[in-house]
Amino acid sequence: MRLRWVIISFFLLVFMPVSVLAQDAAEADTVDMGILLRREKAWNIMLHTLGYGFGYRSGVNQTYYKNRMFEFDLFEMRAPNQARRYNANYQNPRSYVYGKLNSLYIIRAGIGKQLLLNRKPYWGGVEVRAFYYGGFDLGIAKPSYLYIDYYVIVNNQIMVQNRPLERYDPEKHFPDIGTNPNCLCDIFGRGPLLSGFSKIRPYPGFYAKGGFNFEFSEQNDRIKALEIGASVDVFPMPVPVMAFQEKDYFFITGYLSFHFGKRYN
Repeated sequence: MRLRWVIISFFLLVFMPVSVLAQDAAEADTVDMGILLRREKAWNIMLHTLGYGFGYRSGVNQTYYKNRMFEFDLFEMRAPNQARRYNANYQNPRSYVYGKLNSLYIIRAGIGKQLLLNRKPYWGGVEVRAFYYGGFDLGIAKPSYLYIDYYVIVNNQIMVQNRPLERYDPEKHFPDIGTNPNCLCDIFGRGPLLSGFSKIRPYPGFYAKGGFNFEFSEQNDRIKALEIGASVDVFPMPVPVMAFQEKDYFFITGYLSFHFGKRYN
């Protein structure tokens, strides 16, 4: 039931901008909006409900009321239920996410439109645009590597024998000593950031998103905007992010982003 309402809410947010386009379309060729700068480009920093990222957009202002944009995004996608843990046997342990099979990063490339809903007053203020985008995803799954402590008992004391870096195996690696019947071992912490890059696996997919853009720059040739929206990323081949649960075919997220750039001819 909850998933159904999440999906309904997402599609309302993505496709609602389409329903409001006709409100100003009839005015596009009759209202004098001043000088129209035909091209624009902007960078953005994004926070979404399952991670963070950044992106780039470039496009053409067809009229003052609408433009066509190309976008590229790179961002992290976390599992909704992941949480960091620490080895309580050490004072300064390395944190890790227990059960995490892969770190997932997504590259988006798509096309979309922005349409003016409320123009900025002549003294300044906020200009509101609705938008929708769609295109292709490339999910990059990087395996998780952990430092594993293997212990030996010497004079009735448990001592660390060695601490190798190993790819996480849910059947072998556990957070507590004595959980694995085949060895006296536990997880010390996460491995180096670059560990696992030689074993990355691609997952092609597609995405759609929509929402509203609030532009507040005082200069017409500069872009400063906040954007709020929702997106869905779909993968025909499910992505294994966490152990002990089903693989993920899609991710639905809400996001907030800050955009900065320029317009020019």
